[in-house]
Amino acid sequence: MGGQYRITGDKYPRMRRPRRRGRFVVLSVASAAVLGVGGWGTLQLIDVFTGGGDPASANGTKAACADTVSRTAAPKALPRPGTITVNVLNATTRGGLAQKTADELKKRGFKVGEIGNATKEYDKKVKGTGVLLGPAAALDTSLPVLGTQLADAERRTDPARKGTEIDLIIGDGFKALTTKADADRALTALAEPEATPASKKNC
Repeated sequence: MGGQYRITGDKYPRMRRPRRRGRFVVLSVASAAVLGVGGWGTLQLIDVFTGGGDPASANGTKAACADTVSRTAAPKALPRPGTITVNVLNATTRGGLAQKTADELKKRGFKVGEIGNATKEYDKKVKGTGVLLGPAAALDTSLPVLGTQLADAERRTDPARKGTEIDLIIGDGFKALTTKADADRALTALAEPEATPASKKNC
């Protein structure tokens, strides 16, 4: 070429591609951000499946759950049949029921007190199998124990009543006491309830 565009000398300009440093920097930052988010997510998953977190907090939660289960599984302090005195009273027109029932209760370990007819308040007025009657303190103690022997009997308490004796008042619907096998199973379940499983959400 000639004229003003004539190249002189022995050095020629090199034709280079424009550098893309800006794009490289952006890609590097984006890659680092993706790797950081992925690593954080992985750590969260590991914590979820391994129970990670504050060891003291985790130990405290486990202890609380164990305490809940142990308290739920603890047997109730119920009186034994041999410590319960039962008065057997007949509120029906059928003779001999009180004596027969009292004899069976005695065989099953209960103490028997009075045997006879029910008072006017209940005589010929009990339509169900029977009524279990006792002082207020017997509601969660001796009445449930006696209730295992006559499952369908109604339970009542008299706040004015003194002492610890309880009454079994035989009603028109009475045929017999609960079978001994069923009564024994009910008594065992009453004294030793099953433990309630701890909630997975809390434990």
